[in-house]
Amino acid sequence: MEREGNDCVVGDKSHPSAAPSNGEASILSSTLLLDHVGEVTLTFNSDGLSWKLVESFDNDDSICLGIKSVSKVVTEIKLADIYAVELIDHGSIHISNLPRATERLLLGHGVKMYRFNVHGVIRSKNQPSQWILAEYTFGHKKLQTCQKWVNQLNASLKLEVGRPRNLLVFVHPRSGKGSGCRTWEAVAPIFSRAKVETKVIVTERAGQAFDVMSSITNMELNSYDGVIAVGGDGFFNEILNGFLSPRLKAPYPPTPPDFVHLVKDNGDSLVLDDNEIVEETSSQSEDQFPLISSPKQSGSRISNPKDKAPEFPVPNEWFRFGIIPAGSTDAIVICTTGARDPITSALQIVLGKRVHLDIAQVVRWKTTPRSKVEPNVRYAASFSGYGFYGDVITESEKYRWMGPKRYDYAGTMVFLKHRSYEAEIAYLDVESDETNLTSKRNRQGSLLRALRTPRTSERCICRANCKVCNEKPSHASAGFCSLTPHLYSQERRWMKSKGRFLSVGAAVISCRNEKAPDGLVADAHLSDGFLHLILIRDCPHASYLWHLTQLTRRGGSPLNFKFVEHRKTPAFTFTSLGNESVWNLDGEIFQAHQLSAQVFRGLVCLFASGPEI
Repeated sequence: MEREGNDCVVGDKSHPSAAPSNGEASILSSTLLLDHVGEVTLTFNSDGLSWKLVESFDNDDSICLGIKSVSKVVTEIKLADIYAVELIDHGSIHISNLPRATERLLLGHGVKMYRFNVHGVIRSKNQPSQWILAEYTFGHKKLQTCQKWVNQLNASLKLEVGRPRNLLVFVHPRSGKGSGCRTWEAVAPIFSRAKVETKVIVTERAGQAFDVMSSITNMELNSYDGVIAVGGDGFFNEILNGFLSPRLKAPYPPTPPDFVHLVKDNGDSLVLDDNEIVEETSSQSEDQFPLISSPKQSGSRISNPKDKAPEFPVPNEWFRFGIIPAGSTDAIVICTTGARDPITSALQIVLGKRVHLDIAQVVRWKTTPRSKVEPNVRYAASFSGYGFYGDVITESEKYRWMGPKRYDYAGTMVFLKHRSYEAEIAYLDVESDETNLTSKRNRQGSLLRALRTPRTSERCICRANCKVCNEKPSHASAGFCSLTPHLYSQERRWMKSKGRFLSVGAAVISCRNEKAPDGLVADAHLSDGFLHLILIRDCPHASYLWHLTQLTRRGGSPLNFKFVEHRKTPAFTFTSLGNESVWNLDGEIFQAHQLSAQVFRGLVCLFASGPEI
C-alpha cells in the first residue's frame, strides 16, 4: 500500500501474476476500499473475486492513528454468482469498522472516490433455495483502476457459457392477483444490469401468447436464447403449447389394442396398434393388480417424406424457458427453483442456469361419447387431472373475480358434492417391482398403521444436480426414442383399472405448492421419463377428507390409502364411461371423453437450477 505523509491512503497495487491465499494464480489484484467494510486487497482469479481486510502496516498489534488494525477477514464471490459489473459515479465510501470521526480524518469530509459495483447473488441462510441480491461497491482514487477492474470482470463474464443475451418476455397482466406487470417491473432492472436484451409483450387477451409462439418464424425464434413467462402455470402452458404444437414431430402415445380410435391417414400421421394381451382390475377386486406379460406394442407417427426438416430443432439444448412467478399456485417454479420468488427466478435466468423438464403429450381422441374421432394434441408440464380436479377448475371459472381465492372456494364446493365418475384407465407397466409399490403397501396393515408409518425412507427427493434426472437409462435409444426410453423396456405390459373414481391424476413433477408442501407425489422428478398416475377410487366422504388433509402436511402420506392407486408409468389411456369428462391441464380446462398420454423425458430446458437441499 502506498503512503502519502503519515496518512493512510488507498493506493493502487496491481499484480497480474500475484498468488492469492488459496495458491491459485491471480489475474488482477489491487488495494481498494469496500463500502461499509474498509480497506481491502481485492483479488480476481479464474474462480471469482476474493478480498480481505488490509492488515496493519508493521505487525498484528500496530496502530494507525490510534486505531488498532482489524483482524483479517476473508470473503469471496464466485464468478458464476456475478451477473453484472458497472462503473458508477463518484461517491463516498463508508468504513464500518472505524469511528466516523476517524473516517473523516482518513478520507476527508465529503471526499468522493471513483467507484464500481459488483452485482451478484447469495443464498438465504434460512431458505437455501431462495437467492438474494448482493451488491458490492469498491472505490479508488484513480478512475483508471476502477475502469480496469470493470473491463476485466466484464470480459470474463462474457466468457461464461449459457448466459442469455436476448429473451422474448410474455407478461400476463391479470395473472394471480393481477400482479403480472408489477412483478416484471420489479425484476426488469436485473435484466438491464446483466445486459440482457428483452422484447416484452404484455398480453391483452386469452390465447395471445399461444398465437404469437405458434406463428413466430423459426428465423426470429433463433434470434432469442429463450422465452420468459411472467405469470402462472396456465400461462406457461399456453406458451409451451404454442411453441411445441407446430414444431414437435412426435409419435402419438402407445395404446392397448382394445383402445378404440380409428384415425385416417392424412398423409402426415398414422397410428398403428399391434396385438397385445391386456388384463384388468375392477372395483370388485381392487386389492388384486395382476402383472400381465404381453408382446410388444407400438404406436408410431409416420411423417410424410415430402416434409422438410424443421429449421428449429426440438428438443433444443440451448433454447430455454423461464418462469417468473406471478400466478395462483406457481407449482412449476417451486419445483424447479425451490422458491416462489420472482427475484430468485430472475437471477437464475440471467445466470444461465439449466434443468431439463419432462413434458406430457396428451392426445384427445374424442371430446364427447358421440363426437367423431379427431386427435387433438396438447402438452402439460406439471399435471393433468380428471374428476375432482376437472370439476374444481370448471367451478373456479365462475368466480374469477375472487382472484386466487376462487380455487379454495371452488374446491370446497366440489368436495361437498363428492361426485364420482365411472371410467377405464390403462397404463403401461414397465418395471413393476421398482415403480409400482402402492398395491403392496396397501395390502400391508390397516389404514391407521399405514398413516403412522409413511415410509418416508423410500422417498428420493428431486434436488439440484439430481442423480435420478441426470442418469441415463440402460435401455436408452438414439434419436427421438431417447425421449421415451421406458417405452422400450423388455418388462413392459399393459394393465387396467376400471370403476368409479373421485379423481384421476397424472403428475409430471411433484407439483409442490404452498398448500401442499410435498406436492401430490413427494418423490416425483423433473426429468426421469415417468408420469405418476394417481387413481382415487370412490370412498366415504370422511376418508377422502383424510386423504386431502395428508396433502397439506409436510411429510404426510396421501398415497397410503386402500382407495388410492399410485403408478409410475411412461404412458396411459383414459376412457370415460359417462357423459361428462373435463380435464385440468396445468390449470387449463380440457374436455376429453377419450385420451392417451405419454411423457417425453427432458423435452425442454428451463432457466433453473433445481431446489437446494
